[in-house]
Amino acid sequence: MTVGIIDGKAVAASLREKIAGAASNLRNVHGLTPGLAVVLVGDDPASHVYVRNKGIATKKAGMRSVEHRLPADVSEADIVALVRDLNGDDGVDGILVQMPLPDHINAHRVINEIDPEKDVDGLTEANAGKLMLGETGLVPCTPQGSIILIRTVEQKLSGLNAVVVGRSILVGKPLAMLLLAENCTVTLAHSRTKDLAHVCRSADILCAAVGRPEIIKGDFVKDGAIIIDVGINRVGDRLIGDVDFAAASERAGAITPVPGGVGPMTIACLLKNTVLAAARRRALKDPEI
Repeated sequence: MTVGIIDGKAVAASLREKIAGAASNLRNVHGLTPGLAVVLVGDDPASHVYVRNKGIATKKAGMRSVEHRLPADVSEADIVALVRDLNGDDGVDGILVQMPLPDHINAHRVINEIDPEKDVDGLTEANAGKLMLGETGLVPCTPQGSIILIRTVEQKLSGLNAVVVGRSILVGKPLAMLLLAENCTVTLAHSRTKDLAHVCRSADILCAAVGRPEIIKGDFVKDGAIIIDVGINRVGDRLIGDVDFAAASERAGAITPVPGGVGPMTIACLLKNTVLAAARRRALKDPEI
């Protein structure tokens, strides 16, 4: 079987072009430049790389990027005060608090201080509730990007069996909700699922988001399945996914690589959410992206 490699970099680049066009239209027609504020706490090297890349991508899309860097020993009260200030700043349309936060900070409380209209990560209780209810809100970036990648392979998802391995609020649960909205039959599995291989082999669409290197083996994969590998794990000097790429590729119909698959889509969807937030906050029609 010839496997199709799902090129997340190319799909993300195409999406960013559309986002830049939408941002340009908001600026030219409404005098509005969407603004994204990122809050970075501490000195985690990976977080610094992510934030730098987000800032570069935001500016390339013709939007305003603001970064707030705080020391690792900052108090929770100070972070909350900053988020509240950003809520009240009309020049800020999107607020992202970079995870992980230091252990002494209650991340749930900080996230829920974000104005849901500016919650471009889609993680507040308000936006999570809208996703569950099927209402319009801001959708988490990585699950949103995963659906876009799936649809580059198969437009008609209705009736397909989808298995999501991983139950986090960041990816697994919202991705399951998005697949349900596409009328898939969804199984939400995890690392403690009994006979995980058997469950995975039922999947026309198999999404791995556990954070365990190559937990999904080649014989877990149904012939012709679409595989979305959300995992990014550093093993020695390599980045590998939650899927054994080489073995799974022998069975899959299409598969995302790591890196270069889902990762680029996360930033692209963050920019998309910022443009949507800028329009919705002013009761404008959603831009076509």
